[in-house]
Amino acid sequence: MAKRDFRLLVNGKTRNVTAEPDEPLLWVLRDRLGLKGTKFGCGAGMCGTCKVLVDGEAWPSCRLTVSAAARGQKILTIEGLGTPERLSAIQKAFVQHGAFGCGYCTAGMIVAATALLMRKRNPTRSEIIAAMDGNLCRCAAYPDILAAIEEVAASTEEIEPTA
Repeated sequence: MAKRDFRLLVNGKTRNVTAEPDEPLLWVLRDRLGLKGTKFGCGAGMCGTCKVLVDGEAWPSCRLTVSAAARGQKILTIEGLGTPERLSAIQKAFVQHGAFGCGYCTAGMIVAATALLMRKRNPTRSEIIAAMDGNLCRCAAYPDILAAIEEVAASTEEIEPTA
């Protein structure tokens, strides 16, 4: 398939890229835009490692083509949720609770938690577990991840991205 030019709205900025229409958004973000926070996990959309927000919903970027993503949607990666100087509420809670082992799944976890809390501000524990079900952590940091999300859900702190 021939490469084409695409216009993407990523982390609040319009970005132009040239790619094959069926190229996964994951590789466009990492290889063309230099956004390395989104990680490759399984390549089948099953592990949650590569999740990004697309119009506020968490999507596995390994299963979303650049041509589908270029249809005017707002794409947010982990880099768009906060900055090192100003972490989002969920990023802060993950740090405070040590809600990571090796850290490989952390970006996808934070993106999924952000989508959940933007959709439902005060989810129950079982709703949190159900929403996070598609995210795998090989280090088994699940209790800390759950505690971090529950803390933010119970707070009045703003959920919207801070970047």
